[in-house]
Amino acid sequence: MQLHKIKEAFARYEAWLGTPKAEERLFLWESQRLFQENWDLDSEDLAGMYDRSLQNSTTRRYWFRENYEPKKVMLALMGVDREFVRSMFKDLFLESKGLTGRADRFVFHCDQLLSEFKRQNPRSVENNHYHNDNYQIISLYLAFRYPDQYTFYDHEAFKRLMVAVGSRDIPVTPDIERFSKVMRTLYGLMKKEERLMELHRKRLVAGRDYEGESLLVAYDFYHTTGHFFT
Repeated sequence: MQLHKIKEAFARYEAWLGTPKAEERLFLWESQRLFQENWDLDSEDLAGMYDRSLQNSTTRRYWFRENYEPKKVMLALMGVDREFVRSMFKDLFLESKGLTGRADRFVFHCDQLLSEFKRQNPRSVENNHYHNDNYQIISLYLAFRYPDQYTFYDHEAFKRLMVAVGSRDIPVTPDIERFSKVMRTLYGLMKKEERLMELHRKRLVAGRDYEGESLLVAYDFYHTTGHFFT
């Protein structure tokens, strides 16, 4: 990545933050707050806790839209083996282990549980758990659980960003480890842009949105920036 191109992208994003479009993805900060307030892997009612943790007053499209229902299926998988799902999330959130391994194990265990669900429910038309989606829903779990460490992964938007900032190594396939490292680097640089961060914080609503350190702004930045250069 080239620093001057990153700076140029920050300047364009800063200008964009002064427009009405800057509110397009604010709902994510609301969902992040709700997750932070409700997530508890020690809860006896795991399904109820999970359901309360993934909510939004405006949209559910990051976990429920046409042909994409990871939340619905995860709730069904909890009905197959609640304690196994609990252990899956504990492993996913165990920071002492490698990120790619954690993410890929989570998908593998979803495969296993879906097979068991199909065995127990032979008439079900459900054939997908939607967690093998290029790390999108897994990165959402991670971003909501550890706001200052992770953000949402959109592989195509990330590739556009890497082109925009002059990277010589554009990722062909999804790489959640590399993506997360790049996001932390960009967020560290972004925090030095005082006016940009001021505009970002001003759009958050106290009591509705998560207001702590959050790399969601890095997602908002790279998703927006990619379109500036297309």
